[in-house]
Amino acid sequence: MKVLHSVYAAVTAGCVLLLVPTRPGDARPPARVHNVIIFVADGLRYDSVTEKNAPTLWRIRKEGVDFANSHAVFPTLTTANASAIATGRYLGDTGDYANTLYVGFPVAARLGREIVFLEDDAVLREVKQHFGHGYLGPTTLLQAARASGLQTAVIGKLGPAAIQDLDGFDGKLILIDDLTNRLNGADGLPSGAAPLDSELARQLAAATGNQQPPLTATPNVSQQSYLSAAAAQVVLPYFKKNGRPFALLFWSRDPDATQHQQQDQLGSLNPGINGSSSEAAITNADSSLKAILDAVNALGLAGTTDIFVTADHGFSTIAKSVPSASGDLSTPHLPQGFLALSVSQWLQASLFDPDAGNALLEPMEHPSRGSGIIGHDPNSPLAAVAANGGSDLIWLLGADARQNAKTVFDHLMQQEYVSGVFVDDALIDSGNAADFRGALRLSQIGLVGTATVPRPSIVVNFRSFAIPGCKLSTLLCTAEIADTNLTVGQGMHGSFSRADTRNFMAAIGPDFKSRFVDPTPVANSDIAPTLARVLGLAHAAKGPWRGRVIVEAFRAGKSPLVTRKTLRSEADASGQKTVAAEQIVGGTTYLDAAGFLGRTVGLDQGDASRP
Repeated sequence: MKVLHSVYAAVTAGCVLLLVPTRPGDARPPARVHNVIIFVADGLRYDSVTEKNAPTLWRIRKEGVDFANSHAVFPTLTTANASAIATGRYLGDTGDYANTLYVGFPVAARLGREIVFLEDDAVLREVKQHFGHGYLGPTTLLQAARASGLQTAVIGKLGPAAIQDLDGFDGKLILIDDLTNRLNGADGLPSGAAPLDSELARQLAAATGNQQPPLTATPNVSQQSYLSAAAAQVVLPYFKKNGRPFALLFWSRDPDATQHQQQDQLGSLNPGINGSSSEAAITNADSSLKAILDAVNALGLAGTTDIFVTADHGFSTIAKSVPSASGDLSTPHLPQGFLALSVSQWLQASLFDPDAGNALLEPMEHPSRGSGIIGHDPNSPLAAVAANGGSDLIWLLGADARQNAKTVFDHLMQQEYVSGVFVDDALIDSGNAADFRGALRLSQIGLVGTATVPRPSIVVNFRSFAIPGCKLSTLLCTAEIADTNLTVGQGMHGSFSRADTRNFMAAIGPDFKSRFVDPTPVANSDIAPTLARVLGLAHAAKGPWRGRVIVEAFRAGKSPLVTRKTLRSEADASGQKTVAAEQIVGGTTYLDAAGFLGRTVGLDQGDASRP
């Protein structure tokens, strides 16, 4: 494509000098501050990008840096990975453990609910106000950039957009999402949308012909056309006029939205999320990226702008039953809320629906959105379950929390739909550690850190498997059990399968190598420290659950040493173990897949024998 050949012409005019101290052996960009654009294609699978369906993405991967060993963080959910992209930290530090969380206090913006969905500006405002530094406490890349005098903007999907810099709610940066200029959300409650400068609002309306973003659709063409026009026709020219370096993040809702809602042969795993609807959604995301790159080129910003493309997570096709030894599927029998209902039965307690005013549910009645409050009194619960698609989170509460956790854990280890259980270190260490044999600790997967948001007691990974008869690559042909209202054949993520941890990542621009395939593991948590280096910002993150600077992707960078390791729990009474395959670069750990051998795509017998 002509635009991509010209976008990265060697032009250096207009750069601002900023000297940054170096350490011996560092590979770093020149001591000039370049612009940075982060483009997040929500739910984009690495293997789904082709020259035909996504020519812009395909060419960036081919002509720039192809991150051939990329990773989302687990749980492989949107807001969780948004927090990792924003901060360079894993979830133990950000507190954003999943899209839906038990937060332990009544959220007034959502009528007093204590289990809330974080893709919501009003909820994010209140959660941040309640926990302060304990939620998204680490400084985000965009906050650091803004504090250093750079121009900043975030445009795109509701929730993950605001997470990049929650100060956008105070008007300290440009924040444009689904709710811009909307007083109320789809549920009629106050939207909590960020204010937009009146002149920018006028220009946006003139460029798009709309006062507000269109509603989400499948594929999400109209909404994304509005948002990409905001970036290309309003924000980028505004930055160019002001003449200072900038950092811009654009979060494309597609292909995620369409893969969730696609209607191609419902009830069947084939084609699942590999049909024409998903192809159109990938093309839609590609078109948004092309519009932004065309604007960069037209504004003469090509030679001073680095483009980093990522996806928050991979994707799988939804199954509602587990395969037999021969690969045959039984009749779907795991409707939304199956885990919350089961936990209430295991604890011999009532189930209340947090999304219906904590209404008491009848025996065998499932909660309306999958999550549940469990106990004899919803105001003093024994447990809370947050449904999150390919994985669910459980909080055990009250004086008998450990005993109840043991009860729930023992039942989970017996369920065919489970593939791996992770238990909070504090629970394990508060009694006989042998009570939780078969589980790995939350600290072993990066979920223990500095955050003060209530940490889940148990994280449950659901089973994944290869789709019988699918002729595409293994990771495109993965199905997973999912706790969702969506149906068999539609799309979901959240699990610890390699299909969900394998995301699309690529980079191109003046600071990055050309035509370089990077075999070294990288993750969404590496983006902030890497681009902080490009922007001349300090980044002091260290430790196994904090991202690294991807030095090998820079023009003078050398590839680091990679080691592989397998984590294994002790076996439970039946011999079952939770296993995690990991790669290590220096002090940074990357998790490929985890679960029970034979029940998670990406785990194999080789992981059982590796040290």
